[in-house]
Amino acid sequence: MAGKSYFLPALSEFFSEYLPKTKGLSAHTIRSYKQAFRLLLEYVHVKHGLPPEKIEFRHLEKGTAGAWLDWLCTDRGCSAQTRNNRLSALVTFARFALRSNFNDAITFCSQVEHMPQKKCVSRHEAVYLSREEMSVLLRLPDSYGRIGKRDKVILSTLYASGARAQELCDITVGDLRFGSATAVTLRGKGSKTRMVVIPQQCAVLLKSYIEQYRLKDYGTQHYLFPSQTHEHMTVSCLEAIVKKYVRRAKTLRPDLFRGHYTPHTFRHSIAMHMLESGIPLPVIKTFLGHVSIATTMIYASANYELVNKYLRDKNPYAEYDSTIIQPAHLLIPHFLM
Repeated sequence: MAGKSYFLPALSEFFSEYLPKTKGLSAHTIRSYKQAFRLLLEYVHVKHGLPPEKIEFRHLEKGTAGAWLDWLCTDRGCSAQTRNNRLSALVTFARFALRSNFNDAITFCSQVEHMPQKKCVSRHEAVYLSREEMSVLLRLPDSYGRIGKRDKVILSTLYASGARAQELCDITVGDLRFGSATAVTLRGKGSKTRMVVIPQQCAVLLKSYIEQYRLKDYGTQHYLFPSQTHEHMTVSCLEAIVKKYVRRAKTLRPDLFRGHYTPHTFRHSIAMHMLESGIPLPVIKTFLGHVSIATTMIYASANYELVNKYLRDKNPYAEYDSTIIQPAHLLIPHFLM
């Protein structure tokens, strides 16, 4: 008869005690680690039919963890850097589990620690969307249904604010300040906040979205963008939304969309568009929340033959009708929420 599984209790202690108290990691890093394990549980459930409470360390041995990392890249379209971050989360947990569950975790820990990092593409080779490509993407969601309306506002805000994926998920109703110039407060890495001004077209969409669904009635701390199952959208859900419309865009315009696009592509794109519009690098640095101007310099070093096509006169906030595809979600342990 199979013995007691120590995997889930170890994972619970990892997030409730070890990361926040022993290691003292930031809330942002812990959220990233939680996202990694939500995806791992999803993979094991889909590929092996095991719910979280049935998983044991042995189920992650013999290539399962490596196959999961491959799945992140091939099926979910994660970049090499994101894949490496997920691996780092797995290694940190494996080393923690080894201390309290040596006999159960030793093989798992040994295999995970020897998994190589994947070579990352140079940041100078990052993919940027042209204004024409952005226009196509922002027109795709059906603004007549609630999900489509939400998705249109999400994609528009992601581009207009230059927000990181987690920053967008964390926006609350109270973070928006409407007026002659509409601004949104973003909570970035290291619990740092910044306020950015967004274009009027996006502000109109946001205001209509809030009024139509009476989000102010829920209070200023209510999250602006819910998923279909939770009030607080996860990065995984945001990635799925972007992936859905990118897939649709590639079908409609295969001549335009040939690269790999993620939520972070929107951030790269608005930065490039600002630079080409003559906005100084220090201003873009502040807008993006970069600590060092050296990080922002990657945009100044980009291929200008590619950059020139970003300057189009098309309005990326125009309307376009399409059908809605609703993503499914896996129920996961409460401590990963």
